[in-house]
Amino acid sequence: MPLYRDDAIVLRTHKLGEADRIVTFLTREHGKVRGVGRGVRRTSSRFGARLEPFMVVDVQLHTGRSLDTVTQVETVGPYARQIAADYSLYTAGAAMLEAADRLVATEHEPAVQQYWLLAGALRALAERRHPASLVLDSYLLRGLAVAGWAPSFTECARCGEPGPHHAFSVGTGGAICSRCRPPGSIAPAPETFALLGALLGGDWPVAEASEPRHRAEASGLVAAYSQYYLERTLRSLRMIEREA
Repeated sequence: MPLYRDDAIVLRTHKLGEADRIVTFLTREHGKVRGVGRGVRRTSSRFGARLEPFMVVDVQLHTGRSLDTVTQVETVGPYARQIAADYSLYTAGAAMLEAADRLVATEHEPAVQQYWLLAGALRALAERRHPASLVLDSYLLRGLAVAGWAPSFTECARCGEPGPHHAFSVGTGGAICSRCRPPGSIAPAPETFALLGALLGGDWPVAEASEPRHRAEASGLVAAYSQYYLERTLRSLRMIEREA
């Protein structure tokens, strides 16, 4: 059976038997892959600590019928310890891993953009480049955009009329003009629209200059938008400590 090697991010793990572990990876070239780490739960394991969520690794796998087998692992981004040591980083990171697992639904289907997006977001978390809540919301918006669900924060999501607009509709796809506004739309603050656009576009000076109340409103919209298009509640979002 053939071997293959790839850069990978550990998304989640499950116990298997007494000493093994099933590891779900998001790889750079092979998409989402599940592999068995033999004996990695033993204290004597050579690479058990490298197969933890948030780790970015260079992994070699042996192709199997249903599950591949991990044969070699080298650390590329040792982010697990930094992220797990801080509650705000951990909860934001957990939500990102859960979302990535949903965004890349099919195994062995290349998802290069999703890989690089998640790798960059985890590095930003571990290095504390920006507030954790902003990194999470930016990641979710960008990940959805890559998957084909890009929200609009300026033009009307239904008719394309240039903004700014004052209403937001999750089901319609973002900002909505007064003519197209459906029942149930909400009216975020203009500053919230500006923050959302900055997070989607990676304009960190604008994002970090935002006020806590606008961050909280933006986070609520991002959570609703993410869960609507992923068609599943992201359980990790319940643990997030949002700014008030």
